[in-house]
Amino acid sequence: MIFRDRADAGRRLAACLAHHGGDPSLLVLGLPRGGVPVAAEVANALGAPLDVYVVRKLGVPDQRELAMGAIGSGGVRVMNDTVVRASGVAPEAIEEVIREEERELERREAILRGERPPPEVEGRTIVLVDDGIATGSTMRAAISALQARGARKVVVAVPIAAAETCAELAEEVDEVVCAATPDPVRAISLWYEDFEQTTDAEVRQLVERAAATEP
Repeated sequence: MIFRDRADAGRRLAACLAHHGGDPSLLVLGLPRGGVPVAAEVANALGAPLDVYVVRKLGVPDQRELAMGAIGSGGVRVMNDTVVRASGVAPEAIEEVIREEERELERREAILRGERPPPEVEGRTIVLVDDGIATGSTMRAAISALQARGARKVVVAVPIAAAETCAELAEEVDEVVCAATPDPVRAISLWYEDFEQTTDAEVRQLVERAAATEP
């Protein structure tokens, strides 16, 4: 075990991100659900606003784990033309996947955000937080979506991930901060004493509490 729980992981991760303190453009985004408790501690330590960023991977119809693109909060749509061409997916099939995932994204946002609009990311330094990285597919989808929305910088910050994964992500973003990079990682849950599933209600409460304390 390395971390007691997600809050402990967030506090320790925040120490690795101290050099971002004082940046007025800073925005901390947590990936739901488990990334939000970690992000809450980071945002609190850095004196930055906190929000949740909902992203949906667009999977190839007969290979859903293979991402041909992503959609994210704010109506962003990013497609991987290389995967689309290689998989030979028909345009109408792509649109059906997009419609399906847009419905799910809207449903998830209504649960987690209520009536609050998606965060404004254009021109800002974004610290994108999760509780750990396994395959990295969700994180990559979020990165693509945020870059498409005009983020000035994207910083990926996680308590735990494989060193190889961190190195790969560093090619895609401005900075990657991994508090711990054990080898092998195996399952993220192995590195937490308490890895109980975060609920939708907890995510919403953390985001609403942070919004209430913003100036």
